[in-house]
Amino acid sequence: MRQPLIAGNWKLNGRLEDNQRLLEALRGASSLRCEVAVCPPFVYLPQARDLLAGYDVALGAQDVSRFEAGAYTGEVSAAMLAEFDIRYALVGHSERRRLLAEHDEMVAEKAKRLVMAGIRPIVCVGETLDERDAHRTEAVVLAQMEAVLNAVPEAYWPMLVLAYEPVWAIGTGLTASPQQAQAVHAVLRERVAERSPEVAAAIRILYGGSMKPDNARDLLAMPDVDGGLIGGASLKAEQFLAICEAAS
Repeated sequence: MRQPLIAGNWKLNGRLEDNQRLLEALRGASSLRCEVAVCPPFVYLPQARDLLAGYDVALGAQDVSRFEAGAYTGEVSAAMLAEFDIRYALVGHSERRRLLAEHDEMVAEKAKRLVMAGIRPIVCVGETLDERDAHRTEAVVLAQMEAVLNAVPEAYWPMLVLAYEPVWAIGTGLTASPQQAQAVHAVLRERVAERSPEVAAAIRILYGGSMKPDNARDLLAMPDVDGGLIGGASLKAEQFLAICEAAS
């Protein structure tokens, strides 16, 4: 039985006072039967770590450098994140692929850095509306995922988490239907099963396209949807906790 994971991606949002209120409200999530994680901007990770100390809410980062160390101004390495008790880190989010031109090989390098540092990557995959309309959804998401599987040693595959985020359903008000989400999740799991049935049975695949309290239960009822990567709703404690409760 795969334990559901609900991870909140704060994106470029947050202020110290607002963060404190939100994080204190989320402490109650530690009593739920799903795993809960929050991914604040880098500068707020120490604050989140301190406010969540003693509570079963995991801390995640929104990105990581593909470099280990050196003259890479502005980068944050996996080893640095590990010093702050980071359990998860996002890689390959569609916004970074689109706005910062991150390609599959870069994402794969980041995932490898994370597992070597003992941090679980949440590997984001997803297609644009043009790619969906061209019937290329499966080809796109499988290529994105397989780049990571090819780069990360197989012994570390159990650390991976996948997140399907249809780009056309992020910040647009659109949402994939439960059946559409399930279809892509099933394709991803089937491809992993071709390489490792044991990993495929255990790997968690999150849905990351505008999951909200009013659609979370239906999405999470799908057999291959193992949780959610939550954007805007993760900034509102009541909404985020409602999604967590739907997963419990």
